[in-house]
Amino acid sequence: MQTNASPAQSRASLKKTLTLFPVVMIGLAYMQPMTLFDTFGIVTNLTGGHVATAYAFALIAILFTALSYGKLVHRFPSAGSAYTYAQKSICPHVGFMVGWSSLLDYLFMPMINILLAKSYFESLIPGIPSWIFVVLLVGFMTLTNLKGIRTVANFNGLIVVLQILVMLVIVGMVIYGVAHGTGEGTLVSSKPFWTENSQVVPMITGATILCFSFLGFDGISSLSEETKDAKRVIPKAIFLTALIGGLLFIAVSYFLQLYFPDVSHFNDPDSSQPEIMLYVAGKTFQFGILIFSCVTVLASGMAAHAGVSRLMYVMGRDGVFPKRFFGYISPKFHTPVFNVLLVGAIALLAINFDLVTATALINFGALVAFTFVNLSVISQYWIREKLRRTLKDNIRFLILPLCGALTVGALWVNLEKSSMELGLIWAAIGIIYLAIVTKGFRLPVPQYDEER
Repeated sequence: MQTNASPAQSRASLKKTLTLFPVVMIGLAYMQPMTLFDTFGIVTNLTGGHVATAYAFALIAILFTALSYGKLVHRFPSAGSAYTYAQKSICPHVGFMVGWSSLLDYLFMPMINILLAKSYFESLIPGIPSWIFVVLLVGFMTLTNLKGIRTVANFNGLIVVLQILVMLVIVGMVIYGVAHGTGEGTLVSSKPFWTENSQVVPMITGATILCFSFLGFDGISSLSEETKDAKRVIPKAIFLTALIGGLLFIAVSYFLQLYFPDVSHFNDPDSSQPEIMLYVAGKTFQFGILIFSCVTVLASGMAAHAGVSRLMYVMGRDGVFPKRFFGYISPKFHTPVFNVLLVGAIALLAINFDLVTATALINFGALVAFTFVNLSVISQYWIREKLRRTLKDNIRFLILPLCGALTVGALWVNLEKSSMELGLIWAAIGIIYLAIVTKGFRLPVPQYDEER
């Protein structure tokens, strides 16, 4: 499956320009912290007013998997993320299927963000055809990714800082309202976390929904080949992204829950962001937030765009995808330009694509990646390297990743039927493709030879 590359292509490679702070900013931009306002009404209704506790449960589950990502980045500092980890730690066939499934998560995430931005624009300026917004946003997202990961990092860093500032302003208004008698009427209360009528099962169910607010913390592992001292920086960045995002979610939802103890204020709990902004800050602020939300989803889409183009690059470099196209790096920009353009073309499907279907696809891909990252730690360290002689080794390389796999298992149980059906169809297509590449599984799965 290996092909001869031109001299320019042989010299071209991903360029190491990133440090800890911009990598964390890309992760947080991917997570899009303000998504909290979109899910607040849903989870408030589900948990009986205990969103903060549901976020705490979700954070614990995600941190287990974040630790597993960190361990594997240290061993395999490649841009392939879960695909590379499963390939090297378990077997190449499993690695391919993990990478193939992960494409669902990464490939459709930019389009989902464009779909969200389109819906915001349609509500703001209904008189202009929505396809114009889609083309302009996808064009900006694609051109920024073509220029290089540093440009994406700088833009995302700015947007994340602005998101946090906006959230702080909203929390300030919420605190002012609660202090003056709105909602619970007190700023110190255990009710957002627990009451005498609390039930654990609904909170865990709420946590399964909120876990998808953390999507993106794992995506930064695909930036390993563009990060200085990746073995040290990427594990720390993955953990910090999940932790910072989780603590921010818990803190903001605590104060929001004091302001909105239940869903009685919401006409539509499934779409709570506009009503939260309206009640807390008024019509003018609500309009401004919708405009800013377009920018935040664009930043998230740009981060996802960068991640999936790197995943496809690694799969192309390995030879499981056509190398001349997917494994090409521009000598000028040091980016996988063909992949960036392909992801941009797919994002244009937002003109007519269904948001529900796209969301179902990414949920399946994310859970596959999370599951096999935890299993890869056990396979690589506990089984292959036999690091199981001490209690510390057994905790690090068996118990913690097993806890991660089990918490992800709880998400599998609550996965929507459509996500499972579409994901299995996609997996079946991947198996057929792999059979073709390996001549009916008679040939080994192609892998990149780092010595070449």
